Amino acid sequence: MRKLCWLFIIGFALVSCKNYRYDTIIRNGWVYDGNGGTPVKADVAIKNDTIAFIGDLSKEDARNIVDAKGMAVSPGFINMLSWSPVTLIEDGRSQGEIREGVTLEVFGEGESMGPLNAKMKKDMQDDQPIYKFNVDWNSLGEYMHSMEKRGISCNIASYVGATTIRTYVIGEDNRDPTPAELEQMKGLVKQAMEEGALGVGTSLIYPPAFFAKTNELIELCKAAAPYGGGYISHMRSEGNKLNEAVEELITIAKEAGVHGEIYHLKAAGIANWGKMDSVIRRVERARKEGIDIAANMYTYTAGATGMTAAFPPSLQDGGFGKLWQRLQDPKIRAEMKKTMTTNATDWENLYYGAGSADKVLLLGFRRDSLFKYAGKSLAEVAKMRNTTPEDAAIDLIIQDSSRVEVAYFLMSEDNVKKQIALPWVSFGSDAGSMAPEGNFLKQSSHPRAYGNFTRVIGHYSRDEKVLPLEKAIQKLAKVAATNLHIQKRGELKVGNYADILVFDPAKVEDHATYENPHQYSTGMIHIWVNGTQVLKDGEHTNAKPGRFVKGSGAKM
Repeated sequence: MRKLCWLFIIGFALVSCKNYRYDTIIRNGWVYDGNGGTPVKADVAIKNDTIAFIGDLSKEDARNIVDAKGMAVSPGFINMLSWSPVTLIEDGRSQGEIREGVTLEVFGEGESMGPLNAKMKKDMQDDQPIYKFNVDWNSLGEYMHSMEKRGISCNIASYVGATTIRTYVIGEDNRDPTPAELEQMKGLVKQAMEEGALGVGTSLIYPPAFFAKTNELIELCKAAAPYGGGYISHMRSEGNKLNEAVEELITIAKEAGVHGEIYHLKAAGIANWGKMDSVIRRVERARKEGIDIAANMYTYTAGATGMTAAFPPSLQDGGFGKLWQRLQDPKIRAEMKKTMTTNATDWENLYYGAGSADKVLLLGFRRDSLFKYAGKSLAEVAKMRNTTPEDAAIDLIIQDSSRVEVAYFLMSEDNVKKQIALPWVSFGSDAGSMAPEGNFLKQSSHPRAYGNFTRVIGHYSRDEKVLPLEKAIQKLAKVAATNLHIQKRGELKVGNYADILVFDPAKVEDHATYENPHQYSTGMIHIWVNGTQVLKDGEHTNAKPGRFVKGSGAKM
């Protein structure tokens, strides 16, 4: 008996110490490599953080064998517009997005987590209504590296925000930079690029970004160009002056010699839905002329932002504190109530674009006493408070001391489908990665935080037949990586990093709704990030192998 025990122990030790060629082999799956072609039945091998082999591995063994029979095997998806810089501090597992197949989240829509001056750093430290954290960084690169040290399950990348750069140097005032200030701003862009930023990001509908003129933005992008940086923008208009805003983006990209990317492509407001065809024609003409232009989008007909998007930028000169004070002036308040229901020509009035108060959904508040209104329309809340929708909106902003997070129903489903099919369009959630637990439940959310990417695979590809699965995967992965100018991601290819998904195309489903947004998507079975498994049999492994994915000009 003792001899048998020793033989078992020795045999087990030999197996444990076996020198495998590969760490993991994913067998028998249908491999979609990300290039848009027909899938092939093949095995995929992972060694360390890298895809080591694709083909027939039936005679090979590995430390970990995964049977993917009947399943799709694809590159990890890329979120072109993530608002997870803070939610990942709260929970580095990125549960909501990992369960959708997102392995890389990209930040920087106008605002970025650096560079921060002393005032900005103090403001960020003090302004933490839900998620509490120590602001232990100053530059964008320092923040990104701090996230690696904290531990994250997904990869992260970031543009440097033009709003952040402007605030660092000028503050929130409505004025042009002096020549010396512009040079300082360009210097900050260069520093961010050397730290690994992907380029310059703007959000020109919102003050103080609204105050930046085209020339200023061209100069910032010229500072990013030598480092291979791009320009990505929430354009100055997505409604009444949509065509003019597209023209500005094309001009900036052309003059600076950089890739230009439209954030969350849309035609907002029923009066503007017909403009989408002309936008598509203009972008495609620019591409034929050799100008590197593309776009990303979310897969819903409602956008989410602040209730303050119902007020003109001039009222917000100097920042939210000044707006808060002005709204309490009876004369200004009366003017703003009229303005909210006026079709402005020189700024983007999203409240007017929505068409009515029942198409404005309240999502988030700072004060617990107001959270009872989350998930209700502004029309419903006005009725509950026995007042007009305009008065209710202003009162809520004053009482909450915040911009009040809302969703505006603005877009056409026909346009959404049309955009999804475009070969140069990728996808971004425009939301943070959340989870239906803990502090995340202290606010409502747009369902895109949980379902933006699975809707492409399940709803639009499988159910609506808007595009075949292989094209959907191409746009979710390879098109995004190409537009970001990042290497070794977005494609299943030997030598690339092993960001890999195994999922059942027949079962991928988004479940988040406007009424009940905190619901995970389903259908993802196994996920690896940099060769480490973060999702196994549909459950998170708690592994945090995510990295800071740097732009090509990084020197630090």
